[in-house]
Amino acid sequence: MSEVLHSCAIRRHMVGCPDESLLMIRLIASLFMTVLLGALAPAAAAPVDGGHARVELIAERSAVMPGETIMAALKMDMDPGWHVYWRNAGDAGLPPQLIHRGTSTIPGGAIGDFIWPIPHLLPVVEGEIMDYGYSDQVILPFRLMIPADASGQLRLDVLADYLICEDICIPESAEVSLTLDVGEPVPNPMHGTMISDWIARAPTAFAGEARLDTSATPWKLSLRAPGLTRDAALRFFPFAHEISHPADQPASFGADGATLSLAPASPGMPDGPLEGVLVVEQPGGTRTGYELSAAQGAVFDNTAGLAASRSGVSGAGSGAAGLLTLAFFALLGGLILNLMPCVLPVLSIKAMGMVSAAASGHASQLRSHGLWYTGGVLVSFAVLAGAIIAVRAATGSATLGFQLQNAPTVAILALIMFAIGLWLMGLFELGTSIQNTGSGLASRQGAAGAFFTGVLAAVVGAPCVGPFLGAALGAVMGQSAAAILVVFLAMGLGLALPFLLLSFVPGLQRLLPRPGKWMETLKQVFAFPMFLTAAWLLSVLGALAGHGAVAWTVAGATAITFAIWLTRHRTDLPARAIAAAVFVAGFAYPAVRAAAPGAMDGTPTAYAARFDTEAWSPERVAELTAEGRPVFVDFTATWCATCQLNKLTTLKTNAVQEAFADAKVAFLVADFTHKDPVIAAELKLRDRAGVPMYLWYPAGSAEPDILPEILSKDLVIGLLDPR
Repeated sequence: MSEVLHSCAIRRHMVGCPDESLLMIRLIASLFMTVLLGALAPAAAAPVDGGHARVELIAERSAVMPGETIMAALKMDMDPGWHVYWRNAGDAGLPPQLIHRGTSTIPGGAIGDFIWPIPHLLPVVEGEIMDYGYSDQVILPFRLMIPADASGQLRLDVLADYLICEDICIPESAEVSLTLDVGEPVPNPMHGTMISDWIARAPTAFAGEARLDTSATPWKLSLRAPGLTRDAALRFFPFAHEISHPADQPASFGADGATLSLAPASPGMPDGPLEGVLVVEQPGGTRTGYELSAAQGAVFDNTAGLAASRSGVSGAGSGAAGLLTLAFFALLGGLILNLMPCVLPVLSIKAMGMVSAAASGHASQLRSHGLWYTGGVLVSFAVLAGAIIAVRAATGSATLGFQLQNAPTVAILALIMFAIGLWLMGLFELGTSIQNTGSGLASRQGAAGAFFTGVLAAVVGAPCVGPFLGAALGAVMGQSAAAILVVFLAMGLGLALPFLLLSFVPGLQRLLPRPGKWMETLKQVFAFPMFLTAAWLLSVLGALAGHGAVAWTVAGATAITFAIWLTRHRTDLPARAIAAAVFVAGFAYPAVRAAAPGAMDGTPTAYAARFDTEAWSPERVAELTAEGRPVFVDFTATWCATCQLNKLTTLKTNAVQEAFADAKVAFLVADFTHKDPVIAAELKLRDRAGVPMYLWYPAGSAEPDILPEILSKDLVIGLLDPR
């Protein structure tokens, strides 16, 4: 103190200090901050930036006594718009956790469970997907037991592991530490106040009675307690998943309490009492939580009959905003479809047409070409959306790729790809030839050819579930018909967008090469990917309807080739009539044979024999996870090109199979080549529109992580050692 005063005296002598009281205020403030910072310094390290959150450990004391229990906390400050999850994340997500590190001098058993503050609603898709969690900042307090033999200085090292989400979800982690001196207890007022404030936000015991009436749907959560008045908004946050998280919870009030209507998540009765937190929000925005357990029983008298005077607990988002988000991801997914192996062969046709259109020198013709192609894509996706809506209305659910679960459809597609290959080889003319670029593109045939190419790209590309599409399409499948149409049109626009921009932006058009003889050669080269696509579709057909259907489709391809040959060698009317009949029969008869009742099933998706796989079922997953085994589930189909790509590059590689074998991973295959209501229900449960879907159950976990649609060896092998 005397040194500080002496310093001040020197300063006054040199520069003057007209206000003695001001000097004393500054001196006291400086001393206070010095002491405060000194007290804080040993208690916590600097926050660690995990990516989208600043994470640190804090404690109510900077020095502790041996054998006592103090309050510490995980403090998380999130980027604007990002959130983490409550103990029950809702429909999707994972709560934060602390993983003890061996470098700690405080044992892992000394760390208590989080005291969870009451959560907020985090709507993902209005009326369909609801999560629970925290935005901006959250402090998760926990009890910390100081060892009885502690001395000197203690260190708590943990890994804070959490899933943080905005429009996308990112798993993050941060190595954080807490250092505590052992001796006479020294409080940390700032951190102690923070922790106390957040403990006050945790639910308290419900001071009344609660019952759950399951005699009818929706269930009735009856609450008999004082203070539940009509001007309060009520929301029940369950600890588990017995009820539908996104469903509204209409409240009815009576003189002795209130009753909430809860939609069950699935048919059947709950196994035990319904447990969770009742959040009561007052008109001014004050929120209070009460932890309760409701045994099954009849609704209490005088707890229902009067409607609430205000809507439910805040947190519900805008349905329009949610739909726009899904449409945006569908647009991105459609763009990426242009790079998928199932679409590239068709796009080669489109690329040739664009080069020819650019060579005409007429910008209007090039724009027309792009517009007709875009129209073909959008019309096809609109028809597909309508079909999905109709299938859902008839069966209660629908998945992407259902058209490739139909053997006649696959047979016809294989023949179309084969016929296009013959056209590219120059065996017959379809629309305009490459040599006739100028006048042909302005003709009706040129427009029709561009439109047909768009249709074909949509038909082949729609079943491919690539990045961004799985979650977006899965989330919208249960929404209104208008929402499904919007998202599918956005997906189609994304698929068509590169060629549409190429048609309208002069700067991009100049990047196209000039036509020449190389185009005829390249056109013929592009025939071979079409033949390979036809071969792939034959393998799908074999899995759907057996080798007999494949043989008849090959016979149909032979008939189509004969019809083309006949027209090239005979021009008289009888020959042309015979050729036309044979051509039609080449498409029609294989489709009829593929639909025959006697068509036999093909084999399920096969993996290398060195690593055993078995068929997936929810019951088998439950058995394996109960045994403590890690489980990898591949939801796949023979007709899913993305699935086959992942097998080739990742799942069938020696590195992945050996890693799975060493870790005793149970590898289950859910083959969706054929229609399967159980698999369809699981896809719907996980908010996915189709395959591929990959589920990873870590050892000892009953809930899976959903992996990306595109896999890599590093990603899959990393599951076995995530640290």
